[in-house]
Amino acid sequence: MIGTSWTHRLARILVRPLVGTGVTPNHLTTLRLLTGLLACAALLPGERSWDCWAGWLWLLSAFLDRADGELARISGAITRGGHKYDYFADNLVNAAFFVALGIGLRHSTLGGYAIVLGGLTGVALYVCGYWSELLENYSGPGTKAYYGAFGFDFDDLLYLLSPIIWVGWLVPLLVAASCGATFMMLLTGWRLRRLVARQRGGETAD
Repeated sequence: MIGTSWTHRLARILVRPLVGTGVTPNHLTTLRLLTGLLACAALLPGERSWDCWAGWLWLLSAFLDRADGELARISGAITRGGHKYDYFADNLVNAAFFVALGIGLRHSTLGGYAIVLGGLTGVALYVCGYWSELLENYSGPGTKAYYGAFGFDFDDLLYLLSPIIWVGWLVPLLVAASCGATFMMLLTGWRLRRLVARQRGGETAD
């Protein structure tokens, strides 16, 4: 499915020179994974200077998440293995971000609760990502669990994490993310359960 969001279009332009150079989508996915994990590591000390680095690394990682898919599309290199690798990297990095954020905020006003909230958010995001993948598989080719609007995808919310880090709104971010991730996990699980039940009902009727 061709990405139509603004970031997809920008990524398509920037990766086009890589076609035929030997750089593969998996190379970009690996770079996305590494920069994402480095961003998580930079959050662990809970220090302002490291947080700024985390923001820049996360911004690059989020963009690479778009770039690998666009390179795969325009170069005709879409594979099932590549999709699984991209899915694994996305789920791991997104979940690890909030786990690391919670650890980094252990000395904030949240105290030890920050670690608990970070862990819960990470688990909720990982489960939500897993269920979203199942929802798309059950819905059929070319479908997405959640669609965006006005040229923005639902996943583009990840870009907002960097400016939030830079302005220092980490505690509100963690609290809001713990609520939002839990809600999205429950909503996705509910939608998946309804879809599976509807399909099984149709098979029984046949």
